[in-house]
Amino acid sequence: MNKFNQPALATTILRLSLGVMFLAHGFLKLLVFTPAGTAGFFGSLGLPEFLGPLTMSLELAGGLLLVIGFQVRLVSVLLIPILIGSIVFVHGANGWGFGNAGGGYEYPLFLIMASVVQALLGNGAYAIESRFKSVQVTA
Repeated sequence: MNKFNQPALATTILRLSLGVMFLAHGFLKLLVFTPAGTAGFFGSLGLPEFLGPLTMSLELAGGLLLVIGFQVRLVSVLLIPILIGSIVFVHGANGWGFGNAGGGYEYPLFLIMASVVQALLGNGAYAIESRFKSVQVTA
């Protein structure tokens, strides 16, 4: 392996990037839009209002789990429906470009693909889950 071929580090960078992105979106809903505002927005889309705070919670929890590197494959897959929902209910009608009014579906679709790649790659380096696997319990 040469110095530019670092798959574990590349996987970690992707994991941290996705985790921080999900945390940022969750904190935006929590601190700026507020849980009540997020619930109202989801309601305005014709969705049950409880899905707003649930989505916010999943983004925060999932983002944290990705950042620390715990159950990365599972978390990456479980967060994909949130991104699909953002395309179907919010961004899809706004066209491809995320710079379009209301934001197009370009960015959420990219994040779906990045999440699929993360699920295929796994934890990468410096994941907390690696610490647990190195500890063996004997009976």
